[in-house]
Amino acid sequence: MTLSSADYSAIWLTLKLASLTTVILLVIGTPIALWLSRTQSWLRGPIGAIVALPLVLPPTVIGFYLLLALGPNGWIGQLTQSLGLGTLTFSFAGLVIGSVLYSMPFVVQPLQNAFSAIGTRPLEVAATLRANPWDTFFSVIVPLARPGFITAAILGFAHTVGEFGVVLMIGGNIPDKTRVVSVQIYDHVEAMEYAQAHWLAGAMLVFSFVVLLALYSSRKTKAVWS
Repeated sequence: MTLSSADYSAIWLTLKLASLTTVILLVIGTPIALWLSRTQSWLRGPIGAIVALPLVLPPTVIGFYLLLALGPNGWIGQLTQSLGLGTLTFSFAGLVIGSVLYSMPFVVQPLQNAFSAIGTRPLEVAATLRANPWDTFFSVIVPLARPGFITAAILGFAHTVGEFGVVLMIGGNIPDKTRVVSVQIYDHVEAMEYAQAHWLAGAMLVFSFVVLLALYSSRKTKAVWS
């Protein structure tokens, strides 16, 4: 038994979604994590709780409210329609938005922990050398927080690959457009095509193990050198 063209299409779409989501999360998650690790504002608690909500909310709840917001009667849907973009539901762009929100804590929290572990001393030294904020960030913070960036990228990518509830609610099950691997496995099982489901589920199992092995190996290497 081999994978079908539909299976390969679902795999490619999943990898594309996970890659784009991870890049977006690293871009928007870095300033959020940096702010959370440094601020003393009373907003730290509420914003931290909002970022962490996907850890406790069922994916279908997130997907349901996103479906309403992105739909033709939602405020985001009305905005995109007024801009001539149509609605983002049942589209790849909608999957990206849902994936970014659903995987955000898996990127923000490792980065926040990495930034907090740096402390204030390196930043004070950079300030005495008259480094501007951009120099301090790229020359001091990023190198010291590199393990956190690696962990965040791995977890964000892997978590997006394994999504089901959110992507099904927002994107439905459209071949070559919104049908990702998790939905494809569900389709195989629903059609009692257990052999095909075994191939995809087995591939997901191996992928998850490799991701976790890489993650724990990188942490072990860091502990040896530290």
